[in-house]
Amino acid sequence: MAITSITDAIAAYNNAAKSVTGGGASDAAAETGETGGDFASLLRDGAKAAIDAGKKSEELSKAGLAGKADVRDVVTAVNNAELTLQTVVAVRDKVISAYSEILHMAI
Repeated sequence: MAITSITDAIAAYNNAAKSVTGGGASDAAAETGETGGDFASLLRDGAKAAIDAGKKSEELSKAGLAGKADVRDVVTAVNNAELTLQTVVAVRDKVISAYSEILHMAI
């Protein structure tokens, strides 16, 4: 699933939040009868989306340098890739923080 616009990103975050909190199932989960995936698959899907956004940004940048792409499309793709990278870094930091807190818990 490639995130191509901010509305796609918002929809992806809403679907992820619903599956994590149990507030509802995404369209794919509703079709298969599942109520959400595990945390690993959620991270895997997020990583794939981040990689796809980066690849699209690189492709549009190359096309822009060759004069075959609109500058607005290039800027939008680069901003989307930057936002996706910032989101991935924020999630990584939260996971590391949570893991650190678990390690410091008294048993």
